[in-house]
Amino acid sequence: MDYVALGTTGLQVSRICLGCMSYGEPGRGAHPWSLGREDAAPFFRQALDAGINFFDTANVYSAGSSEEIVGQALLSEVPREEVVIATKVHGRMRPGPNGQGLSRKAILTEIDHSLSRLGTDYVDLYQIHRWDYGTPIEETLEALHDVVKAGKARYIGASSMHAWQFAKALYIADLHGWARFVSMQNHYNLLYREEEREMLPLCIDQGIGAIPWSPLARGRLARPWAEQTARSETDEFGRSLYREEDRAIVDAVLSVAAKRGVAPAQVALAWLLGRPGVDAPIVGATKPHHLADAVAAVDLCLDDSEVELLEKSYQPHAVVGFS
Repeated sequence: MDYVALGTTGLQVSRICLGCMSYGEPGRGAHPWSLGREDAAPFFRQALDAGINFFDTANVYSAGSSEEIVGQALLSEVPREEVVIATKVHGRMRPGPNGQGLSRKAILTEIDHSLSRLGTDYVDLYQIHRWDYGTPIEETLEALHDVVKAGKARYIGASSMHAWQFAKALYIADLHGWARFVSMQNHYNLLYREEEREMLPLCIDQGIGAIPWSPLARGRLARPWAEQTARSETDEFGRSLYREEDRAIVDAVLSVAAKRGVAPAQVALAWLLGRPGVDAPIVGATKPHHLADAVAAVDLCLDDSEVELLEKSYQPHAVVGFS
């Protein structure tokens, strides 16, 4: 495994991050394809054995159950200081007017709940899951700053939003001397490259580490276009992200993979790992080969002709994934 500094921080993270939305106890708001603690535990051991030290979850995943599984599975295997744990805040966690969002009340409440579920005194990276249009960004940033100064988070990060919003947040944090976002968890893969227009150039300019979500396009880049999985059959959100015109790109991935004698997922991830500004794609895993392919992609170098083939069929997409 290779390691890289997250953005311009001194925090060293593995080039593959294990995304933990796939882990959640049945009956706790979990997706139909989520794995409970017993079934999820082997993936954490496999990740640690492969050198992965970076794990991402969110308070809203399976109504907090994902955070519980992450804490239990990791901290039973490795000392806390050897892993980088990231979680997120924004989504609805309880009924009522203050049960979601990025108000000071919500953030200071939810960080304590997340820490309790994770079984740790701090998270390494605390991220805002989306932009909160109902809360002034100044209020959100000051609350996040206080979370960092209280020792409950080492760094703060953000997720999908418009580049102008992210630029505004960075400017305001600098203006007040508050903790600054060090990472952007954005939607980026071979089928969705709209982030190359504004967000990624901004991140590169500002020294922000990109840690893309859905690097395999909900698995579409890891299998033939028409092939279905348990997740794809129930993933309404995923159906809104991609379209029939993307099939040519998937076919190109399959072609390169066949010629290389590797799994398609390795090709798609190798392309992403080679993109400017990308530090660590967030990869989900519900089968052992998902992690094995992701780790193998770190050492796969694509040549210029392969990259050209993978990129040439891309057509602009409507901006999605910000809500």
